[in-house]
Amino acid sequence: MGSFFKECEHPRSRWPRCPHPYKIRYRGAAGNQVEESGFAGRDEAIARLTEIYNEKKAGPQSRSRAARIQKYGMMRFEDYVEEWKAGQRHLAVASVRHLDSLLEHHLYPALASRRMNSFDHKVVDGFIRTMERNGVGLATQSNAFDKLRAVLLDAHRLGIFPDNPVAGVKPPLYDPARAVIPSPEQLRAIRTAGDDAFMLIVDLMSGCGLRNGEAAAVNLSNIVADDVYRVREQVILSTRQYGPLKHRKEGEYRDVPLPARVRETIEWYARTHGTVDGYLLRQPTDASKPYPHWGMDNQWRRIRASGVVDIPKGMVLYGNRHFFASNCLSNGIPITDVAEWMGHKSLDVTFKVYRHLMPGSISTAARVLDLNLAA
Repeated sequence: MGSFFKECEHPRSRWPRCPHPYKIRYRGAAGNQVEESGFAGRDEAIARLTEIYNEKKAGPQSRSRAARIQKYGMMRFEDYVEEWKAGQRHLAVASVRHLDSLLEHHLYPALASRRMNSFDHKVVDGFIRTMERNGVGLATQSNAFDKLRAVLLDAHRLGIFPDNPVAGVKPPLYDPARAVIPSPEQLRAIRTAGDDAFMLIVDLMSGCGLRNGEAAAVNLSNIVADDVYRVREQVILSTRQYGPLKHRKEGEYRDVPLPARVRETIEWYARTHGTVDGYLLRQPTDASKPYPHWGMDNQWRRIRASGVVDIPKGMVLYGNRHFFASNCLSNGIPITDVAEWMGHKSLDVTFKVYRHLMPGSISTAARVLDLNLAA
C-alpha cells in the first residue's frame, strides 16, 4: 500500500513526539514512485495512504467515470441533446416533431452553446424567466421545461452533476383550461348541422372519445367487435398523411368503447358513400388523399358563425371529445379507464382537465363511508 516515514535526525521511536512532519511514499498509477509530505501525525499519513489504495482499487471504474464526465460535461447543450434524441426511440412521429419545434424555437436559442457542466438550478430558473419575458404561453413553457428536465436528468444519471440541477426549481404554472362541453340537446343539434362527414366525425369524437385526426382516419376494419373500435392511426395535421397515434409508435393502438349509435352511423356512411381501402373519409376534391383537417374546421367555423345552432360559449370542435369524457365520468366510469380510452399520456392530464366532472364531494364521501362503519 505504501509507507510513511520522517526525514529527520530523530530515531523512529521518537517520531510520535518529534515536531517534524511525516512523509508517505507509494507507487502511482503509472508505476512510478511518488512522495507526499506535510502530514502532522501518523494517523493522517496512514489515512492518506488508505485513500490512495482505495482509489487505485477502484481505478478503472473511477477513470472511466472521470472520462465520461469530462467528455459530456464539456459538450455543448445542442450536441448533447442531438445525441440524447437518438435514444428516444419510443417517441412517435408527431412527438418528435413537437420536440424539434420546442428545441428550435425555445431551448436552442437560449441554451444551445452552453456547456453541460455549467447547468444548475439558477440556469434552469433563468430559462423559465426568459420564456416569461418573451410572452411564451404557459402550455409551451411547461412543455419546454419538461424537455429540458428530461435532458438534464439524463445527464445527472451520467454523473455530470453531483446534484440534480432541476431540484427546487418552480416549474411554469400551467393548468389546462376547464373543458367546455355541450349538453346532450346541443350535441344532437351540432351533429346534424354540417354534412354527412361532419356528422360522422362528431359521433366518433363524442361517442368514442377520438381526437380530430383519429376520427378523420375512421376505417371499417377498425370495428373489431360489435362494441369495440380499435384506434390505429390518425391523419397528422402537418403532413396530411396517415401516421401513428399521439404518444405511440407505429403499429400501436388502443381499443375504445363503440356505442351502438356510432356503429350504426359508421355502417350507414359506408353504405351511402362507399369506402377506399376501408377508409370512409377522403379529401373531397381528391379521393386518393386522406380527409384533411380543414374539412372539419371550415364546417365548424361556418356552423358557429351561422348562429343557427346553440353552441356553448367558448366551445371548440374538440368539445365533442370532451363530451365523451363527461358522459363517462358522470356515469361512474373510473377515470383510469377514461384516460386509457382517450389516449392520454398520463392520468394527470385527464385529472387536470376533467376533475370537475367527477361526481361526488367530501360531504358525499363522508355519507357513503359512514354506511358500513359500526354505529
